[in-house]
Amino acid sequence: QVQLVESGGGLVQPGGSLRLACAVPGSIFSIVIMGWYRQAPGKERELVASINNIGLTNYADSVKGRFTISRDNAKKTVYLQMNSLKPEDTAVYYCNTVVPRSTTWGQGTQVTVSS
Repeated sequence: QVQLVESGGGLVQPGGSLRLACAVPGSIFSIVIMGWYRQAPGKERELVASINNIGLTNYADSVKGRFTISRDNAKKTVYLQMNSLKPEDTAVYYCNTVVPRSTTWGQGTQVTVSS
């Protein structure tokens, strides 16, 4: 079982920015597709962004143009830069593998967008 730890969440005003980080074990970093997921109260967990081993990215329509997923191969870390944040972005954010799919989740990091 791979343990992933998310960090960087917090409280931000609408229009603000946050950067989330997720350290990934080096043994899998180069061979998996990583993603950021989020789950808002009363809603299903959704995949908001993913990145493969060569940097190809995909985004949910709701975050396109505002969020950027990236990876630092030296630090074995995946980031999610979130700009122009909206109240609708409020959720617990998780990082995890996308391929292969995982059913084990960490604690996530809370992102709250509110004035």
